[in-house]
Amino acid sequence: MEISLIRHGKSTHVDNERITCIEFQGWVEKYDSSGVIEEKVYPSLALEKIATANLIITSDLKRSIESASLLNPHIKTIEDKLYREVELPVLPKIAGVKLSPASWAVMLRCLWFCGYSRQYESLVRAKQRAKLAAEQLVKYTEEYDSVVLVGHGFFNRFIAEELKEKGWQGKRKSSTKHWHCTTYSLTI
Repeated sequence: MEISLIRHGKSTHVDNERITCIEFQGWVEKYDSSGVIEEKVYPSLALEKIATANLIITSDLKRSIESASLLNPHIKTIEDKLYREVELPVLPKIAGVKLSPASWAVMLRCLWFCGYSRQYESLVRAKQRAKLAAEQLVKYTEEYDSVVLVGHGFFNRFIAEELKEKGWQGKRKSSTKHWHCTTYSLTI
């Protein structure tokens, strides 16, 4: 049995203008609703795993769904919000502070890891959701043997941690590079 975790491709939303934290919320919404850039070449392992899998799952975000389709346009997928990326919290309005979207993302993710989440999913809850997601993937392998999830960087990493805890063999950390695939297996 095996589970392969693939990170989606690069987003077509590439606006890198300096923005306020409130504007960053809109930037994230555009990022989430944008598709991905079609590449000339995709990593061979991702292509191989998605071509041979008996079940392909994506999050319900456009970049995940489109990525699966670009890797193999003839597949059918199951879309599930359980596999969405962990959202970034928002800071209260900070007057006059403008940063690049990448800077906001790093700062907010660091704050999130330190416990700041406001009304968004906390680190503890994200890890609980990752545990549920890993359990669901394991159940899918019991029926389909070979499963691929086209998901997101941080959440795939949390799922990988859960799979390792359950005795699945593979790399210690899943890759967070776009289009990269990390496979975990369990021999019965």
